Amino acid sequence: MTAEPPRAPTVSAVISSWNKKDDLRENLDALRAQTRKPDEIVLVDNRSGDGTIEMVRSEYPEVRLVVMPNSGYGACETFNIGFSTSKGDLVLILDDDVVLPPEWVEKMVERILAEPETTAIVSCKVVEPGMPDWYKDHPEVNRERYMATFRGCSSIARRAPLEKAGWYEEKLFIYGNERDLTARLLNAGHRVKYCPSIQAFHKTPFGMKTGRRSLYFHVRNLWWFLFRYCALLDIVAFVFRQIFPARRRPPVPLVESVGAIGGWKNVASTKGGVLVLLRATAAAFASLPWCLRRRQVCRAPDFSLPDQ
Repeated sequence: MTAEPPRAPTVSAVISSWNKKDDLRENLDALRAQTRKPDEIVLVDNRSGDGTIEMVRSEYPEVRLVVMPNSGYGACETFNIGFSTSKGDLVLILDDDVVLPPEWVEKMVERILAEPETTAIVSCKVVEPGMPDWYKDHPEVNRERYMATFRGCSSIARRAPLEKAGWYEEKLFIYGNERDLTARLLNAGHRVKYCPSIQAFHKTPFGMKTGRRSLYFHVRNLWWFLFRYCALLDIVAFVFRQIFPARRRPPVPLVESVGAIGGWKNVASTKGGVLVLLRATAAAFASLPWCLRRRQVCRAPDFSLPDQ
């Protein structure tokens, strides 16, 4: 009796969107043009007011659209709704303003299936407007390796380990969720692979998004990450390096912490930036009991502090 060949894994594309109708259209068109199309597309819209919802319903009937009751939900929660709604064995994690080359899905599926089961996520190289040459050409940015985080705008994941880890931490609301999830995956014995030979284009400018809101969530969530996953001496070392950056020998290249690049510049250029920093820090320390109840120091070889 001939054994049946193993079933090919199903692939779900999960997108979180808000008020980026034209960018989303380009994204969905690129998914339609893939050499290996996703088996389903789940789009969670945060109650856009720019015609996104109507556009998807009229132009993309194949998309499984979930519309939030209002626009007050964070990206962590909307992505989690998309993850739990999807059915695929593999999940494509996509921002609404990413543009994928035609073979992106095919290559990402092949790449993660070539990895051992312990590899939970494969992330690609992301090209963004304003990306400086020092970063784009950095040897670490162009070296295939295991990492302590991933780019949540264009990655592929095995569903089972992410579901077991509890998806994104919704209390974060936005920013820092990828590194937080990776720490939990590393603690569970999984890994995250970075494959720069596969690329995607992300329309959001490179580095930390400017403004008070972005600064607040980046700072607060950074403290929460330190409290939950980092050893005490590492926390002290991290804070020391932020206060005395000139003392770094050699300089830390920040090739993984894209969201931290431009952080101090954002503090200086944002009106009331120092006050925002202090307010976010106070909020983080006020939640210290919550962090300590969930504290699980990560000592996996792939783990690194969020300024590396």
